Amino acid sequence: MRVALVQMSSSDRPEANFPRAEELIRRAAEGQPDLVALPENFLYLRAEGEATGFSEDVEEGEHVGLLRALARELGIWILAGSIPERLADSNKVHNTSLLLGRRGDVHATYRKVHLFDVTLPDGVELRESRHVAPGAEAVTADTDLCRIGLTICYDLRFPELYRKLTRAGAEVIFVPSAFTAQTGKDHWHVLLRARAIENQVYIVAPAQAGRHSEKRQSYGHSLVVDPWGKVIAEAAEEGESVIHADLDLEHLRAIRRRLPCLEHVRLL
Repeated sequence: MRVALVQMSSSDRPEANFPRAEELIRRAAEGQPDLVALPENFLYLRAEGEATGFSEDVEEGEHVGLLRALARELGIWILAGSIPERLADSNKVHNTSLLLGRRGDVHATYRKVHLFDVTLPDGVELRESRHVAPGAEAVTADTDLCRIGLTICYDLRFPELYRKLTRAGAEVIFVPSAFTAQTGKDHWHVLLRARAIENQVYIVAPAQAGRHSEKRQSYGHSLVVDPWGKVIAEAAEEGESVIHADLDLEHLRAIRRRLPCLEHVRLL
């Protein structure tokens, strides 16, 4: 299974972000991946403190339709990292990840469960829950590649979700992210490697990178980690880029056979 990770520096302008995403997807497709993964908020990354000024229906939205057509044209799976999903009768949105199949179908939909409400070391407050409603469901998807688990960014700090996805059969778990520069330098690699090791899965984490606004800067370092915790692909800290990685599912299954810790779990 070959994956491509698209690293972006998105803004609050969908009309600029989508053409750039398409350009990077097409560049990624030149490496003949089975699946191309975009980061969290690839289509719209609002300035912190501002209301969500853009949302889209995940079935009928314009940009979702364009992505579905692109998946069909290129014959690849596309993970649409996350978009603000329009909610009826609400001024909030869901932060929603879509897995699009090779024929352009919406194969799976995951709504971010854990919302990023924190105060950073420099005093900047980020309150995702002001504008985003949480999801309430863990999501796996069967593909012609393997069973995939879906998560988004801050979910990474909650190992219970990753264990649930693993127990549901996931062998590859995606973590599209816009990890902050301040937390990323200390926690990004550690957490991604931990989730891979403890669940014996591949972790695929396409990321936002660089400065988006005065209060918002993302860490970059899009990452692929194998089930032994080894980083097998990594993007630069800043700037937009594409990286590829080959995921050896037999290697994963061999690790699980030799070190069957998933069979030794005791729920006390």
